[in-house]
Amino acid sequence: MIIENIDGGKSFDWGKTSEDYAKYRDIYPQEFYDYILNLGLCRDGQQVLDLGTGTGVLPRNMYKYGAHWTAADIAENQIAQAKELAAEAGMDITFFASKAEDVDYPENTFDVITACQCIWYFNNDVTPEHFAKMLKPGGKFLILYMGWLPYEDPIAGKSEEIIRKLNPSWTAYGDTVHPVWVPDQYLEYFDLLSREEFRVDIPFTREGWHGRMRACRGVGASMSPENLAKWDAEHMEMLEREAEETFPVKHYCSIAQLQVKK
Repeated sequence: MIIENIDGGKSFDWGKTSEDYAKYRDIYPQEFYDYILNLGLCRDGQQVLDLGTGTGVLPRNMYKYGAHWTAADIAENQIAQAKELAAEAGMDITFFASKAEDVDYPENTFDVITACQCIWYFNNDVTPEHFAKMLKPGGKFLILYMGWLPYEDPIAGKSEEIIRKLNPSWTAYGDTVHPVWVPDQYLEYFDLLSREEFRVDIPFTREGWHGRMRACRGVGASMSPENLAKWDAEHMEMLEREAEETFPVKHYCSIAQLQVKK
């Protein structure tokens, strides 16, 4: 995938991170899922479409709350991992590989569409009208995000420094608590009902944080094998020097709820 305003147009491939993604990116806290449930969404027989699903973290973790999930991702390797994990857990989730722009269901099919950690990868000149048509009257679109806080958390900050040293074109650094991005194009087809941020501390082991960072866009999805090997060595050495065996990393969640215009 190449997007001009992301990483200076450098290509990245989430499929290269799929094994790490499946093992280390299932990290959202219960507060994240409770927030969605308290909106009355993704539960109790609702038809939900998750786009940019990755390894299916959102539908797999929310499956027990009773929604019927369909999920797509552009990377076939991600979908393969999602299918395997869901099958192991005995979950009936429909997964398939597709760009968000190409997902095609009849009008009025879904109660909710979710986009977790991925809104900036969509062609947002196309998706708002497309999503609105697939939603039922009054249907909801959730834009979901969780990020670490490098200026507040020393381990997160040092991890970013190593990524930037080996991949200077990476642009996803320096996050601070702020509202998740709602592209203006959506406001033609949706009303913005709510947008909220809240802080969370996520526990990690050294291995868990190392794997989570390796599964990010700036590392496993885009580094050359040579730089990835350098990153592995330098990042783990930093963790052994700076971090306890288990430690929390400061994060924040940011969630926007939109509703199809009447």
